[in-house]
Amino acid sequence: MFLVVQSVIAPAEVVVLAEAARGLVFDDGKKTAGRHAREVKANDQAAPSPERDVILARVERALKENMLFRSAARPKAISPLILSRYRIGQTYGLHVDDALMGGLRTDLSFTLFLADPESYDGGALIVEDPLEARAIKLAPGDMILYPATTLHQVEAVTRGERLAVVGWVQSLIRQGERREMLFDLDQAVEAVFSSSGKSPVFDTLVKTRSNLLRMWADT
Repeated sequence: MFLVVQSVIAPAEVVVLAEAARGLVFDDGKKTAGRHAREVKANDQAAPSPERDVILARVERALKENMLFRSAARPKAISPLILSRYRIGQTYGLHVDDALMGGLRTDLSFTLFLADPESYDGGALIVEDPLEARAIKLAPGDMILYPATTLHQVEAVTRGERLAVVGWVQSLIRQGERREMLFDLDQAVEAVFSSSGKSPVFDTLVKTRSNLLRMWADT
């Protein structure tokens, strides 16, 4: 399932975070790439510092507080986040993310955009799926969540600077089809409660969701 989660961080706060990010020291992004991905990766990532950690901690807190993200990802664990930067000419060629990162199984990948898309050209996240290659370039504070099993790339930046936070999720629900069914059930539960309150249909939906979680959760 591909999902855009809007306003994970409010626009006014994103402006502050992006400005703080531009003042950080950046390292070569190849340092965190796998052996093969390193051949096609040309970007920067924020070097460790207290200032970087404040930004990443704010993003992680926003993710954990976002109901839509929690419903779609069912996170068991979230990887250490990376603040990435692409300047003119930088790109990340076609690759698939490592299946294991520091003992974490990567079920889902996400990119949370910090820079205004009007401030840079190129830099779209291109994600392959069975039907087409999707080009994704979102407003600041918006995030794309997608299966880590997919081939993807970041096209070259030709003007300006692309800033984003990337990370990976190990889900409580290992299989994507099951995550999607539970996500749909979450939406149905909320819709029924909004329209009818705590009704017999609501109770049945909640029971079904809870029992599926008991069957499927990898705790």
